[in-house]
Order: sequence, then C-alpha cells, then structure tokens
Amino acid sequence: MKHVLIIPDGVADEPQHALDGRTPLQAAHIPFMDAIAAAGIIGRTDNVPASMPSGSDVGTMTLFGYDTLKFHTGRAPIEAAAQGIELHDGDWAVRCNLVTVTDGQMTSFTAEQYPKDAGRELITLLQKDQCGDSHWKYQTGVSYRNLLIYRARGAAAPFSTDTHSTPPHDITGQNINAHLPTGPGADELLQLMERSRQLFANAAPNLARVQAGELPATQTWLWGLGQRPALQPFAERYGVRGAVITAVDLLRGMGKLIGWEVVEVEGATGYLDTDYAAKGRAAIETLQRDDVDFLVVHVEATDEASHEGDTAAKLQAVERIDEHIVGPVHQWLKQHGDYRILVSPDHPTYLRTRTHSHGDCPFAMCGTGIQPNSPTTYDEIAAAASDVGFPEGHLLMGEFLKQK
Repeated sequence: MKHVLIIPDGVADEPQHALDGRTPLQAAHIPFMDAIAAAGIIGRTDNVPASMPSGSDVGTMTLFGYDTLKFHTGRAPIEAAAQGIELHDGDWAVRCNLVTVTDGQMTSFTAEQYPKDAGRELITLLQKDQCGDSHWKYQTGVSYRNLLIYRARGAAAPFSTDTHSTPPHDITGQNINAHLPTGPGADELLQLMERSRQLFANAAPNLARVQAGELPATQTWLWGLGQRPALQPFAERYGVRGAVITAVDLLRGMGKLIGWEVVEVEGATGYLDTDYAAKGRAAIETLQRDDVDFLVVHVEATDEASHEGDTAAKLQAVERIDEHIVGPVHQWLKQHGDYRILVSPDHPTYLRTRTHSHGDCPFAMCGTGIQPNSPTTYDEIAAAASDVGFPEGHLLMGEFLKQK
C-alpha cells in the first residue's frame, strides 16, 4: 500500500475580515482537498505541545509520529543533519539567520530573502573573524538560513536546555531587546551577534544592496540551538520505507534523521515562487518506485505568505498546492491499488500576527479501509465540528498507517 502525507505548511488560520469572516481554507478554491475530506474523514490534530515554541521543527516531528516532549532537542541540529553535518557528544548547532534590524526593531527576519551568494560572502567574513576559536564553525545554507556549530572538542559547552532564544520570525516589527538570548551561554551568543553587526556595517554585499534600494543584512540572529536528537528510524518504528520532497533544510534534516530519502526537485524554492507542478510530478515519479511505501510532500509557501501578512498570496499558494500536487497525486493513487492520503499542516500560522501559533490543525485523510465521517469540505470550521481529534498529534501517524 502507498501512503502520502501532503503538508501545506502553516495553512491553518483564523477567520479573516478581508475574506468576509472566512479562513483562507474556506475562501480558497481547493476542490481536491475537499474531495479527500468528502471521501474520508476530517479531524483535528494538535502538533505543538503548549510548553514548546510553535514551529515546523516541532510540528513536523509530531506529524511524523514522534513525541516532541521526548525527542525534540532544538531546530538547528535538524538542519545540521540536512547539510550532512555530524554532531558529536557535547556539540551544539545554532540557527544563524541573516536579518535586518532597524532602530532596534526586527524589520525583516530574512533580510528581504537575502541572496545566497551574498549570504555566503557574509558567512565567510564571519568565519575568518572567528578562525582563532576552534570551537566555532559557521556553515552556509540557503539564502538567509545558515548555521553556527559549536564543537565541544572535549570541553564543556556553555549551553544547556535552559538556554533560550526567540525565533526571529516571531518578532517582526517588534523591538528586539526583550527577545535576545537568555540563560547559560547567552553572553557568548550576544557577543557573536554584536560582532556580526560590526562586520556587516561596511560589507560589500550590503553596500551593493543599499545602493540598489534593497535591505541589507545588518546582523546575524542566533536561535534554535540544540544537540543531535536520538530518533528511531521510521522504517523500524512503522514498518514502511519513506521519502520526502521539500525545499527547506529543516524537512531535509528530519528526513535524514529518521532514514528517509530526500528527493530534490529543480525549481523548488521554499518560497512563494516554488514550482508546485514540478513537486507534483516528482511525487508521482517517486511513488512509482517499489522501494518507497510512504511519501511526504512539504510546501513552505503558505507559511511564507502568512509571515508576510499577505492574504492573497496565501490563497494563491494553497490553491496551487491543491491543483498541482493534491489533485494529480490523489488521482494517481486511485489508479494504482491500495492507498491512503493525508493532508495536514504542521501548525497554524496567522496572517494577523504573521507568526506561528499553537492550536488545532485540520487534517483530512481517505483511502483504503477509511470509513467516511460525512464531511464535505476541508477547513478549520469543518474540523472543529468533527468528533475526531488527536490532542497528542504524534498519535495521528499511527492511525494513518494502521491497517484496517
């Protein structure tokens, strides 16, 4: 049997005044997601425990069937795995955003989607400045997303589980002072952030962007730190062989940590301009293989639209996911034997606040052995009316994969 999980990242939302009191899912034209709900069941899943910060690191680990209260150690070590960076005992990974801070406020947590090549120049500048410290190593990523690795090398790390840092996407437009790192090792992180501000002030890529009327990266923002999590391989846990299609390192890292193949798709960007149709085609090609029983297709665009507070972009993104991924993939599954398909976001991301939130996410699934519970649409309101819910979201995966 083939199983597919499609994740429209952060699509769950509130009713919008601009949409006549409807949520984006209610307002969007999503006939293929609605068809899954109509053919199967709709319900609610809470993927982010109240005691943990909301984000895709927690939400996707939960969706994949792992209890984050037991297994989650931080966001950065998951992204380190995506880059093939091995963390040893005592090592820590730290997420290193290139951001724009203006007059003490977080203007852009992406430095206006800072270009990859320019970002590489800034990270190289930082590493040259820190080359005397054998503990620290900067790692370039994609666009504004980078990593900072602390190599213990037999020494005790300055950090602990009491070290806290705020995701920069949670504080857009806010003063940063109340959100700076705290706890053990925070002083060291603050020193590194301050040093980046000094180095970036006259860096060539920033001067070029300012001259072009674009935002510079004024500093790094260090957050999401943690050590390598100990996750049981998915095939051992659930008895199926998995693969993941995604454009972001976080999901690549999660896939690698639990033994999945990461399928790269040309044109997949992790942003609103991603090639939705290419992801749909790649999904079908991957499902045709005998060595893949379970496939995850993750799309970041809906989450990015919420971070930008762009209602129209969020509607367009979810409609493209429906048209180019959900529709073709479900049609292929129906023509090729037993299957199950599940659609669920990892967490809500509100247009109003432009950030991740806690709370229920609507899910819909149908396929072999799933008895319909009479929904007609896929949205938050229909899910709230359902008697099916998973307050511990990590239990949903076992139900989805259970043979009936």
